[in-house]
Amino acid sequence: MPTLTQLEYIVAVDTYRHFGSAAQKCFVTQPTLSMQIKKAEEELGTILFDRSKQPVIPTDVGVEVVKQARVVLREKERLHQVLADFQNNVSGQLRIGIIPTLAPYLLPLFVGDFVRSHPKIVLQVKELTTEQITIALQNDLLDVGILVTPLYEEQINEQPLFYEEIKLYVHPQHSFYEKSNISLDELVGQDLWLLSQGHCFRNQMINLCAINRNEKSALLPFEYEGGSLEALKRLVDREGGFTLVPELATHNLNGSVRSVASPSPLREISLVSVRNFAKTKALTLLSEQILQAVPKHMHTKNRGQIVEWK
Repeated sequence: MPTLTQLEYIVAVDTYRHFGSAAQKCFVTQPTLSMQIKKAEEELGTILFDRSKQPVIPTDVGVEVVKQARVVLREKERLHQVLADFQNNVSGQLRIGIIPTLAPYLLPLFVGDFVRSHPKIVLQVKELTTEQITIALQNDLLDVGILVTPLYEEQINEQPLFYEEIKLYVHPQHSFYEKSNISLDELVGQDLWLLSQGHCFRNQMINLCAINRNEKSALLPFEYEGGSLEALKRLVDREGGFTLVPELATHNLNGSVRSVASPSPLREISLVSVRNFAKTKALTLLSEQILQAVPKHMHTKNRGQIVEWK
């Protein structure tokens, strides 16, 4: 059977789809990595990678071998983590992916306190879309994601943390401005500023407002494609209309925020990881820190109804 080192090299080639890049990430020379993978293929009696393609791709059997190799390597990491947890030694790198509609509002609430409370944990945070986070988790490029669920991904474990109310940000001359609560029937989306495709909150906007995904508004001055909630709010201020914003993004805003009539639409925020994730102690500490930072009324979902985005 292949050695653990050979499995690490095989997984690296699958991740980076290039022998040279994989060797660099594994801190070995390319001939060394190539030789070890060749030995593993001889041991298994099959070719794992189609080297004629650029980028390199795994063969059909290679896909299955890589999948199992990732499980083996995660279990090896779990063994090390069990010993570290037993010694109460929470340390090492924790790689977090967080979606753009959460990062500017949630990170400042907890990340500084977390690193000060756990100085042995080296935190690395990347702002990515949901799709990018799930792919990175499955390829072991991230340890945990903070995003909107449910995902309905078989290999992903979800740990719900809190629930954000989805609110409206409206222009002072919009008809919604004079109301404290707006019914779902009124959210027809004709003058709704949307995020660009690829953002789960865009899908929630569309689902909540029951609009056609390809519909173009005749009531807005121009079409906008972007990933910034702050940009959408500024467009509302300048050009009119309204947009939807998650609850954490409404703190310290002026009187332009309005609520949707009961039941309040919510989005579920979770920590997600692969099912055989090893750093369970660090994950527990992270969830505790986030929950301490988020207002307690957001810890429960019984104040509204979850709007799914898939």
